[in-house]
Amino acid sequence: MRFPLRLKFFAFSALLAVAPLVMVGQNLTQLTRDELKSAANEDLTTVATELRGAFDNTFRGRWLTPLMVIRNGIDSAELGVQQKVSLLTLGLEELPQVVALQLSVQGSDLPILVTNEGFAAKLAAAGLNPVKTLSTSADLIKAIGETGQFGRPVVGRLEETGDWIATLALPLETTIAGRQVTMAAKIELSVLGEMVRRHPFAQRGEITVIDQAGRRALGERQDLLTVRQIVASAQPLIVAGARADALEPYVRPDGTAMLAAYAFPDWFPWAVITELSEDSAYAVVNAITRQILIVGLVGFVIAGLGALIFARQLTRPILKIGAVAERVGEGDFAARVEGVRARDEIGDLADRFNRMIGELGERLELMKFVSRGTVSAIQSAQEKGMHRGGERRRVSVIFTDIRGYTEFSERVSPEVVIEALNSYFDVQTGIVEAFGGDVDKFVGDALVAVFEGDEMERRAVGCAVEITAAMARLLEEYPDYNLHVGIGIASGEVVMGAMGAKARMDFTVLGSTVNLSARLCSKAAPGQVLVDQATRQAAEGLEGVGFDTLEPIPLKGYSAPVPAFAPHRLG
Repeated sequence: MRFPLRLKFFAFSALLAVAPLVMVGQNLTQLTRDELKSAANEDLTTVATELRGAFDNTFRGRWLTPLMVIRNGIDSAELGVQQKVSLLTLGLEELPQVVALQLSVQGSDLPILVTNEGFAAKLAAAGLNPVKTLSTSADLIKAIGETGQFGRPVVGRLEETGDWIATLALPLETTIAGRQVTMAAKIELSVLGEMVRRHPFAQRGEITVIDQAGRRALGERQDLLTVRQIVASAQPLIVAGARADALEPYVRPDGTAMLAAYAFPDWFPWAVITELSEDSAYAVVNAITRQILIVGLVGFVIAGLGALIFARQLTRPILKIGAVAERVGEGDFAARVEGVRARDEIGDLADRFNRMIGELGERLELMKFVSRGTVSAIQSAQEKGMHRGGERRRVSVIFTDIRGYTEFSERVSPEVVIEALNSYFDVQTGIVEAFGGDVDKFVGDALVAVFEGDEMERRAVGCAVEITAAMARLLEEYPDYNLHVGIGIASGEVVMGAMGAKARMDFTVLGSTVNLSARLCSKAAPGQVLVDQATRQAAEGLEGVGFDTLEPIPLKGYSAPVPAFAPHRLG
């Protein structure tokens, strides 16, 4: 008695007694997840905005404003150089994070530099020259002035000590000897890094500061983080100077799902990114889910036992069909689905699958005996069926003929003849396909190929020249065969279509162009290619190929000798 597959699925569904519990749990979990996500997003945005404000307030209130006061004091025309230096020294003592103050005179390479002694000693211990490290070059000051970025920090990292240093420049209105004077300051930014590391959010999430290149800023290492989608999203906004804070969930390359937000400080070319894994954000949801799983465990065990037995019976034949499908995909058309005795849709599927494999194998073998053009014509005519007739097309036709074949076939066994022909046709067919042609047919020791489309004449000539070279190499490999090839090429209109009897047709090309190609092939000497005038003109300038102009050749069926040309490789 046949047991339909739909009844099996009904029986399986009936065993899943926990389905209502799962649905209720899923809805409850989703509601809780949405609430937690909203809270987490608000928290992420708040932290990013707080740090953005803290960075800006610290820079503006703790550093920029005092430096502006120092600049204004130094800018007095009544102060001499000694007084200006004293004011720089006093200002440096009052600003612990400012590690260097400098006065640079335009056009002078000897700036006035005052440095923080403790920081200078740290640099010297690391093998650095404090004066060289803490001085601000005239080129940098000039670049800041040209971009109008006076008062804005240029941030970099000292690899030897790991310190992050901001450099800013403030121009003075007074001049020295008529030259522009600029006050430059270097600020050690560890206080900003401490803000990030000590923020309470850092205990359960991640806070990352990135620069416009997507590298980590204010950290112990300056690694590139552009593999993170959130960094890739924020990076172009930093470059563009945008200040559009945003929320963005994403998945890290290791598969971790993250919730993230970013904000942009006004005074630094950075983005402050706050991130929280979904696992952390949804910890409460996970706990609820665990409770639901525990409650439904008993029902699941009962349903699971029934499902296990049912699934085994159901999936065993499906797995067999899948394994056979994989073998067929690898080209094994002898594979069959065996041992499936189920009297249901799966049993029917196995039988149909076996029949399909047999038919596919037959079709695959049949396709080896027809050209690509024939296959395309059959595919195009699947709905209406193939009909005799043809259409005009412009093509280039190649005929190749093996010279010495008759003598060769008389002195060797038929098996050697077939082996030699197969070898020669394998090489020729590969070259035809490489040049975009289609082998139309094999006639004894001759091959007919058709080229269509752009530059068909040039491709046909290149193909023929390559075939002659390949045949020469085969002759060196099998000198006893003493086989050569003659080739003819003609280009023009042909009739392409299905011809023959209703029950036995051949898809081929016919016309004067085909005849001309065959006649030229018959006149070609061993190792020679002959082409007609249309092909010669269209292949003009073909790289690496030259043409010899021959005397017009008398051809059977033509009232006057036909112009002929012999292409050959140059060099």
